[in-house]
Formats: sequence, structure tokens, C-alpha cells
Amino acid sequence: MKAFTYEDALKAAGGTAVNSENVTREIKNVTMDSRKVTFGSLFVAIKGERVDGHDFMREVFLKGAAAVLCDHVPEGITGPCIVVPDTVKGLQEIARWYRSILPVKVVGITGSVGKTSTKEMVAAVLAEKFNVLKTIGNYNNEIGLPLTVLSIEADTEIAVLEMGISDFGEMRVLSRIACPDICVITNIGQCHLEFLHDRDGILKAKSEIFEFMNPEGRIYLNGDDDKLITVKEVNGIVPTFFGLKDTNDVYPASKESLGLGGTRMRISLRGSLFDAEIHMLGDHMVSNAMAATAIGADLGMDKNQIAAGLYTAKTIDGRSNLIPKGTGYIIDDCYNASPASMMAALDMLKLANGRKVAILGDMFELGPDSDNMHAAVGRYAATVGIDKLVCVGQNCRHMYNAAMHENGTGSLGIGYYSDLDSLLKNLKIEIKEGDNVLVKSSHGMGFAQLVEALKAL
Repeated sequence: MKAFTYEDALKAAGGTAVNSENVTREIKNVTMDSRKVTFGSLFVAIKGERVDGHDFMREVFLKGAAAVLCDHVPEGITGPCIVVPDTVKGLQEIARWYRSILPVKVVGITGSVGKTSTKEMVAAVLAEKFNVLKTIGNYNNEIGLPLTVLSIEADTEIAVLEMGISDFGEMRVLSRIACPDICVITNIGQCHLEFLHDRDGILKAKSEIFEFMNPEGRIYLNGDDDKLITVKEVNGIVPTFFGLKDTNDVYPASKESLGLGGTRMRISLRGSLFDAEIHMLGDHMVSNAMAATAIGADLGMDKNQIAAGLYTAKTIDGRSNLIPKGTGYIIDDCYNASPASMMAALDMLKLANGRKVAILGDMFELGPDSDNMHAAVGRYAATVGIDKLVCVGQNCRHMYNAAMHENGTGSLGIGYYSDLDSLLKNLKIEIKEGDNVLVKSSHGMGFAQLVEALKAL
């Protein structure tokens, strides 16, 4: 982070100075985790469900914190404080100011699914030419995004920021902080229907990303998505469309599956062809590669640089992460789930050689049609060409029942467990040596524990 002063933070947050006569240090980093405070940190005291950051103020000053952003100053605290009514909003205002003083170009990525994998693909490509910062893990919400912005270094040329929401108005907050120069929407799926009601609501909420973007910026949309393809222009900006179909500006003119090794393809970039290869699994990763290709080309990268970036791109834990296990693989895709991403993951699994086992858990925040959506995944699993389906969780009973009905007297093995603990007790019965195992569910199911158990088998 580019260092700034207590006075800078005070003005940006619109706060009240307390103990400001004791300010002696520049602010060198910003954190809400007291364990990560170092000399010169601005500690943001946030009240969580279980922990109140204000309880750690004495500790962080002993560790060398330059100042604390807080909503009150506890008794006995003598270090410099910036007092605001809401520390989350104060953090956001400081991040917004910090973004405004940097010449960095920002790529903002949102969508129902695929944000993280697209972020990884875009960052890998751009890193072949530029000094790139990307969102770490899932720091993509109202707290994570400003912390990511505040980690941008003075010499960073491009920041690739993931922007995640679950309700109306949230993207407007994130866009106001990030002020993206480039906006990417991966798709309009069925995540967060509990709050956004339907796909038109999701499109409306995601489109808030455009409200604070650079008026001379660029927009990249998945042209295979029936909702996104209706967006013809935004404030005079004509989108670039990417995807698998040849109606897009950037698409694979041909592609060859390498099994679990990825995909070899010939990319059509506005009519110009070049060859590339990716090692991230599935057609949805090919689509992500098209987005990265379009952005890289428009930022002046040549085809060799783009191809090199695509070749080196990797996913992260929980996002289609391929883990060798004996003669098979564990496909760790357990961070989140929607019907579309479940089906895409099943398509990935069927590329494997050997026995193919899908362990699928509950999908959350799907709204009133949740039962039918789980059933749709069950029907798809019964016909996609895998060997075994294991459904886990209360919602997944609908997936199990639909798969059983669709399979009839077919060869697919189908099992059901009401919770993760029940499955873990029987894991050795369900999984054989050399199996290729897909693990996917919504994050709240805790399937990261299942991945670790599979590694230990």
C-alpha cells in the first residue's frame, strides 16, 4: 500500500479525531484482523456476530498500530483514533479516497457464477505485460473489496477486482469504491434469488457496476447469456461480447478437450485467429479465457502474451481445483454452488478417465423454487454419464429423488446422506481407490472438511 497520513484517513472517513496529538506514524497498511497488525497499521474495529474489534484496541496499539478507526473510544485508550458512526462505511470512504489518488486501471468482475475463475484468468493474462494486483481469495464484498483496494501498491498498473453481492444496492456501493475502468459480467444465473427474486432482478443488481465506471471505459459481457445479450449499450459504451458461440466478438473457433488436462483451442479475436491452451477445466473456463483474451487485446497485448497468460492460469482452492489422488483426482469445487455451476461441474467430471463420483451438497439462497432446482440437478446428474452420485443435505433430498426417478433401472449408483457427518462416517464405503471425485456445494455446507477427508483416505 502507498503510505498515507492520519489526517488523510480522518478527512476521507469524515471522522472525529481523538488523541490526535499522539500521531507519530504514517499509515502503511489497513486491516480489521488484530492478529495482522504491524507497525504503522490502521486497525478497523468492526463489530461482528461473535467478536467486537473494539475489544482489541489496547492490543493493537501495543503492536505498533498507527491509529484505529472505531465508533467509540473505550476507557483507557490513549492512542490516535478516528471515530465514525459506522466503521464499515468509514473503511469504504477511506478506500474510495485511496482509489481516487492512484493512477491504477481497475478491472471489475461480477456475475452469478465464475467471478473468481474469471478473475484468475484475467489476472494471469494481464500479468504477462503489467504489474497486476488481484483480489485475494473471496475478498469481494462490502468489507473485502475496500481492504483489497487499500492493498494496491503505488507501482500497481492494473487491479483485477472481484465484486460479489446478494441484494440490490450492494453493487452500487462497491462500484463507487472501485470506480472500474473495465467492467466484466460473467453471466446472470440463479444465485441469491432469495433476495433478488428472479434473473431480471439479478441483471438489474449486477448492472449497478456501471454506475461509477470510467465514462471512457470498456464493458465485456458473456454473449451466450440470454439476459446479457440484450444489453446493447451503456451510457454510450458498446459492450464487447465473449463466449462459446460464434456470434460473439471473441470465441473459440475450434476446441479440443484434453480431458482433465484442460482444453486446446483456436481463438477467434474479432476475426483474427490464434492458438492457445488452458489447464483450467470445463467449457465455462474456455468462456473465461475469451473474456481474458478480449481484455488483454484491448489493453495492447499481443497474441503470444495472451496465449502465455492463458497457459499459466490456475484456479484456487474450492474453485474447480484439481488435486491428484492415487490414480484419480479430487475436483475441489466446494466454495459455492448454483444449478448452472453444478451442471457445469458435472460436465467437467465426465471428462475424467476411470470411475466418476459426484458428491453434491445443498445449494442455498435459491428462493421459493429451490426444491425444483435441486431436482433439476439430480435429473441432469442421472443422464450426464457419471458412475455414482452422492447427495448430501436436507435440500439435496429433492436432488436424490429426482435422480432416482430419472435413472430408473439404469447403472448410476445413487446415495443420500442427510448431513456431512453421516457421509464422513461412511466415506470409505462410498469411495474406491482411483476414483475421480467431484466435491461441490454451497460454502455453508462445510465441504472443505470433506476435501480434507478425501485426501486422507
